[in-house]
Amino acid sequence: MTYSRYTLIPEGVESKKRLYDLNGLKSVAPLDSYLGISGLPFKITPSAMIKIAYWAQNQGSYQRAEEAITEAMKINVNDDTVRAVTNYVGGIIFKNDCQKAESAMKKLESGKLHFPNNVNGVVYIQTDGAALNTRIKDEEGSTWRENKLGEVFSSKDIYYWTDKKGKKQHRLMRKEYVSFIGAASEFKKHLLACALRGGYGRYKKTVILSDGATWIRNMAEEIFPDAQQILDYYHLCENVNTFAKYKFNMDETKYKPWAKDICDRLKDSQYRAILHELEPFKDKKPNGCTVNLFGYISNNIKNIDYVTYEKNGYFIGSGAIESGNKVILQDRLKRAGMRWNTATAQAILTLKTKAESDLWFSDVEKPFLLDCFSRSRNL
Repeated sequence: MTYSRYTLIPEGVESKKRLYDLNGLKSVAPLDSYLGISGLPFKITPSAMIKIAYWAQNQGSYQRAEEAITEAMKINVNDDTVRAVTNYVGGIIFKNDCQKAESAMKKLESGKLHFPNNVNGVVYIQTDGAALNTRIKDEEGSTWRENKLGEVFSSKDIYYWTDKKGKKQHRLMRKEYVSFIGAASEFKKHLLACALRGGYGRYKKTVILSDGATWIRNMAEEIFPDAQQILDYYHLCENVNTFAKYKFNMDETKYKPWAKDICDRLKDSQYRAILHELEPFKDKKPNGCTVNLFGYISNNIKNIDYVTYEKNGYFIGSGAIESGNKVILQDRLKRAGMRWNTATAQAILTLKTKAESDLWFSDVEKPFLLDCFSRSRNL
């Protein structure tokens, strides 16, 4: 004959005292109120909700999170509850982030931000957009929405070493991500707040690396007017190769050497000479080509002086943000068959950025527990 028994396990000194107070009592009604969880959803302690949310952003699906929670926490919780808890926790943290973003923007617009620029080094701001499949169609019938991802780190967050072949290598030791599904007009506030936390305004130099998208260029000019924008060299070369394929009708013997020559000369800052050569394609593209190379280079003419950038020790590639897109978005939200409610996606993306930025305790656990405590006190 088998049987099971459930026992309340205290979390901390206060909860332990409450359980000791129950000793000898046959019942406490209502128990939820006595334990301080009556104002919380799911009848789960705040500490347990934090752990559930962590596993939800960490695993590839809510089902995998359910399995991990059962193994790690020894509690039974189904994937629907995991999703609901994650939405709840992530929603509160995203709301906190929105308040910080609005505060940063108001300070900027009021002229109350102080920019001493007295720290030697560089603040790097990288940003990119990537499509996310949702459950709601837009006016054109598409279910895809753009998630805008930002990444901020400084030159002091980079560790350099020389490998066995004498080649200089580097690794980012600290960075902060920010993710937002929606318009650039809102995303820019979140990116500003993130940049300020990362040292923008304190470091003497600011560099913004991107793929040259118009919305990024305009946002950078508005929010970070003192920054040096740099067009990702490798993204530029991708566009050169695409253009070359159509220019030479997919003839590899012609388009590959032409593209290599153009890329090498662009890296050598010969962009004005290249623009002159592309003059015949100023107002047209090769048949079937999606890239207007003349326009692309012209629009980013101030951001492709790679000789100067490398002389100053700046990165010219945005590989860090490309890697960030894979870690933050693709690995968790773009798996086979996944489609998302926008609010649900935003909640988990917010939690994912905190975990990958090593801000889980300061930006998730601490404020969430404080929020739960405030709710209980107001009952």
